[in-house]
Amino acid sequence: MRLQVKRLDPELPLPAYAHEGDAGLDLLAAEDVTLKPGERAAVPTGIAVAIPDGYAGFVHARSGRALKEGLALANAPGLIDTGYRGEIKVICANLDPHSPIDIKRGEKIAQLVIQAVARVELEEADELPESVRGEGGFGSTGR
Repeated sequence: MRLQVKRLDPELPLPAYAHEGDAGLDLLAAEDVTLKPGERAAVPTGIAVAIPDGYAGFVHARSGRALKEGLALANAPGLIDTGYRGEIKVICANLDPHSPIDIKRGEKIAQLVIQAVARVELEEADELPESVRGEGGFGSTGR
């Protein structure tokens, strides 16, 4: 599969997979941002993409920065629909209660995963078919 990418910031490298077999392309910050504790910001990446029909882009947090700094995504995962052609911006949040997080231009801030998605037709029903789980949720398995 090919993904068309428009480079909005010619000085930044394109997203890339860090290792063979990785699912996510690393997204880079296009500008310096400092997040105070509890603060969030839409961080530009300097790219736009044309995701093919039948697919969507999902922006996920990077586990290392989440663990070490408390850098999280406010809308994880972020969704990029097939028709969106604007700049990808990552809504970053600082979950650390004491320390600011400095994001430097060119640093990895998130991962972009492209996945196939089904488009469904809704069929209204008075009753749903039975299942083993039923309406159980929110800790219904005992955990």
